[in-house]
Amino acid sequence: MLQLSYIRENKEDVLKRLDIKNFKDAESVINTILSLDDKRKLAQRQADDVKAEANGLAKQIGELMKTGKKEEAETLKLKTTELKQSEKQFDEELKNIEAEIQKILVTVPNTPNLTVPRGKTPEDNEVVNEHGVIPELHANAVPHWELTTKFDLIDFELGVKLTGAGFPVYKGKGARLQRALINYFLDKATSKGYLEVQPPILVNADSGYGTGQLPDKEGQMYHCQVDDLYLIPTAEVPITNIYRDVILKESDLPIKNCGYTPCFRREAGSYGKDVRGLNRLHQFDKVEIVQITNPEKSYETLETMREFVSSLLQELELPYRTLKLCGGDMSFGSALTYDLEVWSAAQKRWLEVSSVSNFETFQTNRLKCRYKDANGKTQLAHSLNGSALALPRIVASLLENNQTENGIKIPKVLVPYTGFDMIA
Repeated sequence: MLQLSYIRENKEDVLKRLDIKNFKDAESVINTILSLDDKRKLAQRQADDVKAEANGLAKQIGELMKTGKKEEAETLKLKTTELKQSEKQFDEELKNIEAEIQKILVTVPNTPNLTVPRGKTPEDNEVVNEHGVIPELHANAVPHWELTTKFDLIDFELGVKLTGAGFPVYKGKGARLQRALINYFLDKATSKGYLEVQPPILVNADSGYGTGQLPDKEGQMYHCQVDDLYLIPTAEVPITNIYRDVILKESDLPIKNCGYTPCFRREAGSYGKDVRGLNRLHQFDKVEIVQITNPEKSYETLETMREFVSSLLQELELPYRTLKLCGGDMSFGSALTYDLEVWSAAQKRWLEVSSVSNFETFQTNRLKCRYKDANGKTQLAHSLNGSALALPRIVASLLENNQTENGIKIPKVLVPYTGFDMIA
């Protein structure tokens, strides 16, 4: 959530940046927020004036009672009663105005970094780099959903029976490959100084609000209504919320956490060939990396996180490309996002496997995640996160890109984790 003080002090810059995100009616919304803030300030002054007058009368009443002037004191008591009623009305007005400001503020997306490309669709994203060689498959190569059936790795139909579409059942070497990738990703993250945490996969509404999933994405989250809890769409939510309502020391920064969780997304409105097999699921596994940093170092940190995710793809021998997302393709809370996509050889298209984002103070303002700087002043930290990595499309590409006439080769880096070098 944007800070109101930042909006007021940087109105034109805010509007310029929101235009990059194609935020409709930005000027009208921002003007409404500032107008309400003016009303809030007026109501606050009026409330303060009334309170000051009431406090002054209270002192006079005390003096009058001491000197035996009870009649004059009683007259002032009546005036005090009227002032208290006015004070109550101003406080109520103030409360209503603040609620209205908050209601509108949470609908305003984060302001993007000025380097974010203009655009409205994924076609407008900027290709930063490409790495690796696109594999040439043998004549009988097939997409991963056929490979998983042929080698009995994943049963999509059984998942439909147990739960519904988008909830696959991993079996045998398919299940072991899942476990191997999770352990590999966690080991790589911890070797880079990330502290592993295993958070809950159900969170309360405050946690969803803190990282920006609520009220923006409630329709995409599974909601347990009886207990008013949400199944997490990503480990970003519980891990980042560890630092909600926390004041850190500057020496604590950067904080680096990683964690594996299953993730749950309703994916409402997703249909067609692009969601076949592992391409888009309702439940999937993912390892997430999260950092809480000093604002001055957050963009340097973003690049370091992107390079780390790239190194994982390189070790898995997967051809990939990096995109800088345009304003129209970015998430609600992000200031700058890189997507990393791997090449799916049988489908002949790029598949997104990671998003690495800097949220600047957008999440930490909601979370009230702060630190004390060298001067003892309390500041908002910056939050960043990234997929390192999401498993489904990694598995899809590994299976497709490494298929041979004799089976599927396992990348060398994974063999110590799987215990086998070939699926046949």
